[in-house]
Amino acid sequence: MRLFVAVDINSQVRDRIEQVQRQLKRDMAGSDRGVKWVRPEQIHLTLKFLGEVPDRAITQVCDVVTRTAARHDRFEMQVQGLGVFGNPARVVWAGVEPCPALMTLQAELESEFETIGWDKEGRAFAGHLTLCRVKNAAAGRKIAQAVETVKDEIFGSVWVDQAVLYESRLSSDGPEYSAVCTAPLK
Repeated sequence: MRLFVAVDINSQVRDRIEQVQRQLKRDMAGSDRGVKWVRPEQIHLTLKFLGEVPDRAITQVCDVVTRTAARHDRFEMQVQGLGVFGNPARVVWAGVEPCPALMTLQAELESEFETIGWDKEGRAFAGHLTLCRVKNAAAGRKIAQAVETVKDEIFGSVWVDQAVLYESRLSSDGPEYSAVCTAPLK
């Protein structure tokens, strides 16, 4: 199974993201052919990408997520700002403010998974919600210009009360996510 640990967002933030996605599509004036938009219902904050996990390890992975989440208090995170990764843009993202509770939860998950054999992420955690992926340079330049008009967007706050281990199944229509286990925070 291809797995990742994530935090879900609420419907208010999701709705605002969907509005911004529509605005970006309009601003691109039909030149978004090289852009793969993330369906709003699939937008999430990835805390740890695990990749392919053998079936025999699923229980251990669920245990790590559950134990780690149970040690952390619920918290609120702010979603604001829009930006791109790459030049030309390869990904458009909505930012997540790096609150201490989020950073601690993510770091502890990273450490716990490293303890049981997963490689530590090579770069610092930068919480973000992916809105789209860009497939060509022309679309990347165009969407980066469109992002500039909404870069200070405030999407709202999300009450984080659980972490979710998701399976990602890849298909020609894009990934499909299904929850493997849900881990409440205290």
